[in-house]
Amino acid sequence: MKALIALSGGVDSSVSAAIIKDMGYDCVGATMNLFCSSQKDSEGAKKIADRLNFPYYFFDLKDEFEKRVIDDFVSAYENAKTPNPCIECNRYLKFGALLKKADELGCEKIVTGHYARVVLKDGKYRLKKALDESKDQSYVLYSLTQNQLSRLLLPLGELTKEQVRALARSAGFENAEQKESQDICFVPDGDYVKFIKERTQKVYPEGNFVTEDGKILGRHKGLIHYTIGQRKGLGLALDAPMYVKKKDLKSGNVVLAYADGVFESRLFANDFIWTAQQYTEPFSAEVKTRYRARPAKAAVTPLDGSRVRVDFQEPQRAITAGQAAVVYIGDTVIGGGKIE
Repeated sequence: MKALIALSGGVDSSVSAAIIKDMGYDCVGATMNLFCSSQKDSEGAKKIADRLNFPYYFFDLKDEFEKRVIDDFVSAYENAKTPNPCIECNRYLKFGALLKKADELGCEKIVTGHYARVVLKDGKYRLKKALDESKDQSYVLYSLTQNQLSRLLLPLGELTKEQVRALARSAGFENAEQKESQDICFVPDGDYVKFIKERTQKVYPEGNFVTEDGKILGRHKGLIHYTIGQRKGLGLALDAPMYVKKKDLKSGNVVLAYADGVFESRLFANDFIWTAQQYTEPFSAEVKTRYRARPAKAAVTPLDGSRVRVDFQEPQRAITAGQAAVVYIGDTVIGGGKIE
């Protein structure tokens, strides 16, 4: 069976390639040339393909990445939301455009270095957390369809990061000790505001910091500078720490609250994707509202139009429009959608 290995030049995709090759698959390596790809990444990826003795391709997907990921990222901030570009990249690039390339090359399977698992049960493919929950990436994969899951191989789902590095060392890979990047790939310095301004060439209007009852606390630099739950960088002299509770697109105000004011017990999510089966009645589950958040117990109620309502047992801090609400029962992803 033929498998397309998504190679980034990093240790995770390299070890995934080695594992799949050892399993006897006919392998083909590929790197997507995105807005943020570097020559170093492609050189590292090609070295792995050469070392493991399989063909390597470099696909130019910059236009698709700009349209699906960067334009969405900028639009979200301009509309007072906080996006997760990795989710869009996985949905439209890694498991959209790259899967089409796999078809063109006659590859039945696609392989990535994500830490998650795919299990076939009762005729349905289930997306599950990685065994090492500290590395679990199932949150950013919730949008995968049954067809995509049926073709996906995730060799690292049952390994720890240290086990992966050990395999890389034993294989003699130069990237065995490579540090992990925590940044958005197309904003490597972390200054997303600068990135947005340079890309759009727009001037984003200033406005007022206000309390929930409308008292003006000072001036802010523009809505795109802030995200829900933010405390640092407000530039205000306050009697006690205050946090961003809301960004009001209509008035241009940033609403601040004290620590206990940024907790919410309910959210609505739209464009909800059911991973294996669609629920029609309320059910109990755990829900993550950010990639690094702990799953929280909640009641999930399906609504009309691909929407769900989530009612948490305990209030959650800084629920943020634009992030994903991903629903789990045990270690299994039930589905996910964008927080309104």
